[in-house]
Amino acid sequence: MSFTEFPSRLLEDAVNEFASLPGIGRKTAFRLVMNLLRRDSEEVRRFGESIIKLHDEIHYCKICNNISDTEICNICSDDKREKSVICVVENIQDVMAIENTRQYKGQYHVLGGIISPIDGIGPSDLKIDNLEEKVKEGNIKEIIFALSTTMEGDTTNYYLFRRLNKYNVTLTTLARGVAIGDELEYTDEITLGRAINNRNPYQQ
Repeated sequence: MSFTEFPSRLLEDAVNEFASLPGIGRKTAFRLVMNLLRRDSEEVRRFGESIIKLHDEIHYCKICNNISDTEICNICSDDKREKSVICVVENIQDVMAIENTRQYKGQYHVLGGIISPIDGIGPSDLKIDNLEEKVKEGNIKEIIFALSTTMEGDTTNYYLFRRLNKYNVTLTTLARGVAIGDELEYTDEITLGRAINNRNPYQQ
């Protein structure tokens, strides 16, 4: 079938919406829509309602910016976590990757991205100011830079170092068990766990 000629406007609209998602081409979008059409109405209704509920009711933790069902996420509200150690990550996927190692017991700070001039992302677009505020309060002993080992990740590490180095806080980075150029969320759990445990002082 030519994807410029749909037998139904409703079908075409649905395909266009799925195709607007990253990594979803029009052929894949068409297969997904056809799969939904073969399901019973209750299944499709649950699917749609889950997406709407996610969009309307999801929270971003007031402390670390992680996704949560409540204003403060389960990690930040856990009294057993080490409150004086903060692991700085790019996104929520990285929190999940590190948590899966079961090696880290501190807190997190989700930046919401990394500095990337080519993509128009600068320091002001990231959650950096409130990270500095946490450090200013004087209760943080260590900041772990756990960003992807890419040029953009290293640029962001350096910027954070310049912002935070003036405070009385230890700045560390993951051990280089994580290969240069690797995205953190795709690193295997054993390697990532070792990189957390064997972290090094950050050096310019």
